[in-house]
Amino acid sequence: MAASTGPASDYGFVKGHGTENDFVLLPDPDGSVHGPLSDERVRALCDRHAGIGGDGVLRVIRTAAYAADWPGAPDSTVGGEWFMDYRNADGSIAEMCGNGTRVFAAYLRAQLGVGEEIVVATRAGDKRLTFDGELWTVDLGEPRLQGWSEVSVGDQSWKARHVDMGNPHAVALVEVPVAGLDLSQQPGFDAATYPRGVNVELVERAGEAHLRMRVHERGVGETRSCGTGIGATAVATMEADGHVADGATYVVDVPGGRLTVTWTAANRVLLTGPAVLVASGTTNL
Repeated sequence: MAASTGPASDYGFVKGHGTENDFVLLPDPDGSVHGPLSDERVRALCDRHAGIGGDGVLRVIRTAAYAADWPGAPDSTVGGEWFMDYRNADGSIAEMCGNGTRVFAAYLRAQLGVGEEIVVATRAGDKRLTFDGELWTVDLGEPRLQGWSEVSVGDQSWKARHVDMGNPHAVALVEVPVAGLDLSQQPGFDAATYPRGVNVELVERAGEAHLRMRVHERGVGETRSCGTGIGATAVATMEADGHVADGATYVVDVPGGRLTVTWTAANRVLLTGPAVLVASGTTNL
């Protein structure tokens, strides 16, 4: 699925998704094609009516090629060769994206023939991924549980667990069907706790070790899935159930599909799910 080349004014892209959390990938190995991405350009690419459409943009660039004076430098401590330069649909810089890392790795596997294990540099540190059959597992790292706040939708409000997965999440276990909640607008949250915004996850129990979740992502809106949010959701619920870093595995259903999360005895959060590349071409956006 190689991104085709075209006139000098055109640029290659690939479109992919992880449980319908979709992204525009921009191949830019040495950083010479795109330079520092502007907010306006990211918004144009992600526009679902006038652009390609996506929940975010993933620039595929070698870690060493990311210029020091560009915003949002990678955090790589073990030498991840490739950096996932991730931008939310509104152009804002994001630290990490669990679904995006799987799509990023799927692109590298399809284009470069990387093996069944790869390390990807992100702004939240290096992330190790493994491939098995049609599924990718990404090690999201150690979760940080950082207190409680409150979130609200309309006139309903809930206590929310603050879970940092490299980016901030407010996870609320609700007693109403999440399918009936209106997430067309940003849920209310405590701006003092989350001065840079927050991803809000609303969760209901679907069975033992089985959850349903919807998410409103900062800088995007409601998405069909959110990888780090799924990890945060599982961690917050496992904690409530007494499964703190004991190897428990939970199933999480989101509008875009099903994923599994394991909170290992080594205090690592492993997210497993699919990643699909669906199109490639050129754009002059």
